Amino acid sequence: MSQHYTRNISVRGNQDFNTIKLAPPVTVAAGPLGVKEALKHSFKEMGVVRAMGALLKMNQEDGFDCPSCAWPDPEKASKFAEYCENGAKALADEATTKHIDALFFAQHSVEELSTLTDYELNKFGRLIEPLVLRPNSIHYEAISWEKAFDLIRDELKSLDSPDEAIFYTSGRSSNEAAFLYGMFARALGTNNLPDCSNMCHESSGIALGETLGIGKGSIKLEDLYEAEVVLIAGQNPGTNHPRMLSALEKCKANGGKIISINPLEESGLVNFKNPQKIKGWIGASVDIADVHLPVKINEDIPLIKAILKKLYDKSKQDKTIFDHDFIKTYTDGYTSLLADLEQYDLASLVLQSGVSESEIDAAVELLAHKSKIVVCWAMGLTQHKNGVATIKEYINLLLVKGAIGKPNAGTCPVRGHSNVQGDRSVGIMHFVDKDLNKRIKEHLGFTPPDKEGFDVVGTLKALHDGKAKVFMCLGGNFLMAASDTEYTAKGLQNCNLTVQISTKLNRSHLVTGKTALILPTYGRSEKDIKEGKERFVTIENSMGRVRQSKGVLKPASEHLKSEPDIIAEMATTYFNGNHSVHWGALAGDYNLIRNTIDTVIKGFKNTNVASKGVGYYLPNNVRNLDFSMLPNGKAQFSINEIPEHQLKENEFMLMTIRSHDQFNTTIYGLDDRYRGVYNERRVLFMNETDMKKWNLEKLDVVNICSNYDDTLRTAFNFKVIPYNIPLGNLAAYFPETNTIVPYNHYADKSKTPISKSIKVTVHKVA
Repeated sequence: MSQHYTRNISVRGNQDFNTIKLAPPVTVAAGPLGVKEALKHSFKEMGVVRAMGALLKMNQEDGFDCPSCAWPDPEKASKFAEYCENGAKALADEATTKHIDALFFAQHSVEELSTLTDYELNKFGRLIEPLVLRPNSIHYEAISWEKAFDLIRDELKSLDSPDEAIFYTSGRSSNEAAFLYGMFARALGTNNLPDCSNMCHESSGIALGETLGIGKGSIKLEDLYEAEVVLIAGQNPGTNHPRMLSALEKCKANGGKIISINPLEESGLVNFKNPQKIKGWIGASVDIADVHLPVKINEDIPLIKAILKKLYDKSKQDKTIFDHDFIKTYTDGYTSLLADLEQYDLASLVLQSGVSESEIDAAVELLAHKSKIVVCWAMGLTQHKNGVATIKEYINLLLVKGAIGKPNAGTCPVRGHSNVQGDRSVGIMHFVDKDLNKRIKEHLGFTPPDKEGFDVVGTLKALHDGKAKVFMCLGGNFLMAASDTEYTAKGLQNCNLTVQISTKLNRSHLVTGKTALILPTYGRSEKDIKEGKERFVTIENSMGRVRQSKGVLKPASEHLKSEPDIIAEMATTYFNGNHSVHWGALAGDYNLIRNTIDTVIKGFKNTNVASKGVGYYLPNNVRNLDFSMLPNGKAQFSINEIPEHQLKENEFMLMTIRSHDQFNTTIYGLDDRYRGVYNERRVLFMNETDMKKWNLEKLDVVNICSNYDDTLRTAFNFKVIPYNIPLGNLAAYFPETNTIVPYNHYADKSKTPISKSIKVTVHKVA
């Protein structure tokens, strides 16, 4: 074979249809049906006894943190079931009894496996031994850990510059692993540390940092219980963060009101049955949203401006509607905000939002005389060209109401992966933090690089241009998570070496560099034992609390290593003892890692002890109304322009969404009962009036195309489903539609992909 043999890999996998079934959407979230589905999935993958034992330890003080979303645990957790359906599925997925090893890959080439769907790939089971895919080969084969580390060392040392190596991090990794990983990259000499935050809440971090002084939310879980009004914008908690519904139920019981703002009216915000309570089994469901505002895709700014204008008009007669004392004492830019509002015509704002004025008035009435207001949001706000500005407009609303820095009020960006916030806190960042670099030099004894590294967008271009030779992933499925799938795939295939630290098979193991390594690691639920001692790791939840996580299950294989061990041994092999950091000692003693984190990372303190039990909160300046780091020492109002999409006659605005049977890029099943779709994922949700206009019938097959910078991108073979979605708007599942998201169009400032507002055309397949 040629030295430069190119593997015949299918980047997209099988795109044939299954036998689709449509039914009325299930309109009650969770409840007995949710419990049934959770247990069915768990028992099938893990067995009854093993599943129940693990489920009862998930999110408990003496157990392990859920490997799914980052929703916080209550201080008094339910001893029976402090987990949701998605958490149970995530546990079953990583703790499955199905395993694959070198024999499996000897029987199945990467070319053959690449023709399968992402769902089919995930179902093969846990990876249980280190594997290598050599140049000119289409079969992974076994490799010893020692030789794997030698291979990585040799490739890294062959680089012309450390910036030819890129170290990506998924939000699944622990604080301990992420800290070592970030320090190893810096010790090597690069800040090329892209992470999944770049693709999700980077917009939140920048918007919050520029207006409030910290890139994290300000509330604690308990603040939701007594909030007077909770706005849930661009988020679907029933599918993506189901345990959040329990907090909203408590809010409702205490007289709070819920406003849902989203193009789709999702089942989780219509009705909810709490399976932790008797009445959740035999009683009526709880209506969650009091008002639903079906905003058009990426028209939140005109909607919030309309609400602000109406509130301001009311405040002229009633001075209590805006908190003028708070505005005067703690904010800057109020006069400019009012001047900005004056230039807009209310009727035009209402029309552009797509929400009726009567619906807006209902929301205004709920907000007018309340000050304990929380705004929660997720990707539906962050993944737009103007994602940062959109979030800032919501913050304007909180500031005029004085709903910041006090109990039961504030910001709540709901993180998607269980430790994505913690990874950033302990140093996974592509930008340069001069204070952090100073502490690294002082306490770790080496000088970290002072040149900004690649974020995900920079990574995609560097890979594609051949400027990256080694690409390493600490968890995740980078190929399917990133935008512009075909472009990303070509970039990965340009590498000399790709390394995946993983638990399960995914498409990123098949679309690789010339040489590829799979380094198998523990799942969150598995015991981490070294030299006879059980070890624990720590996680930071979506609200800034650091807490320990300790697995309870026997590891899938004796050949696995923990993430900290893998990183430390990699560093030890590379530096061969010639470095100021004693990597081996850190891996051998997680307490030593945490002591080092306490020393190097701002805000962490006495973590070995304080992380036990319910854990401890990292400092948050907003909770103390401390805005000293901002201009004039005050929180900042902002002026945000309304979007101008200028759609052509045949263009739609498409948002990518999750089904109820997936978590991020991991596909658990093919059903989405809350939208009435079963046994199929290649579907396009479309307003029935739009369907008639373009002569489309239910289940017609279409291709979806985007055209940015004269580059045509196509997602093939989707079945059209009539759905209650605003005119001119579409929705479809990712990662199948990531292929039409252009890598080089992204949110201003944050570079988050525009996955929630893509201009597309729809073409019927004959």
